[in-house]
Amino acid sequence: MKSKSLFLSALLGIFSVAFVQAQGFHIGAKGGVNINKIAGRSFTDEFDYGYSLGGFVDLDFSKKWGLQPELMWSQSKTKTATNFNDIYPTGINSTDVTLNYLTIPVLLSYKPIPLLSLQAGPQFGILLSQTQNVVYSVKDAFKKGDLSMLFGAQLNLGAFKAGARYFIGLNNLNDIDDADKWTNQGFQLYVGLKIF
Repeated sequence: MKSKSLFLSALLGIFSVAFVQAQGFHIGAKGGVNINKIAGRSFTDEFDYGYSLGGFVDLDFSKKWGLQPELMWSQSKTKTATNFNDIYPTGINSTDVTLNYLTIPVLLSYKPIPLLSLQAGPQFGILLSQTQNVVYSVKDAFKKGDLSMLFGAQLNLGAFKAGARYFIGLNNLNDIDDADKWTNQGFQLYVGLKIF
């Protein structure tokens, strides 16, 4: 809980400083597809599709540099391995799992040319729900928080945006024990539109 409070306090501080120094300020909406998997022996080594929807803020410090914080509902899908109950005796083999997150990416943007933004930064995810239990004896097998790093590129076509990102999880999502480490990873493809 301390790490969540510290992270949210840091975000608030960054937003405050960024807003005061911003030369450009825009708000927009975006949506897209997540192509992800959960790495670990407990899950299939295949990518699956989920969706994302939310909003973003553009804070431009100069023509080249800016910050793009976002608030997104993001879906992650996976499937337990065929031998999942070898790792967890009360586990359910080959079951589909959908994880719904509230994600907060905070991306530093660099524009080598006005048409293109190169972006990188952290993303904090808060698990809102999971559609399937993976272990009979455990209600919530996944931790409530997920910290990832994002790297990507975005096309800026007037008010329209389109982009692709790679994300890699930094923390273990397994809330059962340390028998297997679970990390979220994959790609995000999206389109967005500046509204204000």
